[in-house]
Amino acid sequence: MNHDQLHDFARRYTAAWCSQNPKSVASFFAPDGSLAINGGPPSIGRTAITADARSFMTAFPDLEVSMDRLHIDGDRIEYHWTLKGTTNGNKVNISGFALWLLNAEGFIQTSLGHFDAADYQRQVSAKHE
Repeated sequence: MNHDQLHDFARRYTAAWCSQNPKSVASFFAPDGSLAINGGPPSIGRTAITADARSFMTAFPDLEVSMDRLHIDGDRIEYHWTLKGTTNGNKVNISGFALWLLNAEGFIQTSLGHFDAADYQRQVSAKHE
């Protein structure tokens, strides 16, 4: 994909996260693609990735993901994002990024996500009024 196509792909991926349709997120991954977050075990395949997306969408019924920027350096793609939402009465606002490797067909083969887990945990565990 060229630069413009990659930006369009990332915009559509962002919209999928906001859609409350977890299968839509998984459709951006190769059938045997993987999603790992903060060095944890990867979810492999669209069924597992759908389950991961569903867990976020369930936890955050008002989930809003925005693309902060896309950095492309050869075949290294960094997708920077911000997640906003409310879970158990707690407002969460966290940013992170994913390193993508796309396959020849233009699907995400590998996504390695990173965010500040301690800050996330602090926000989801905060006492609310």
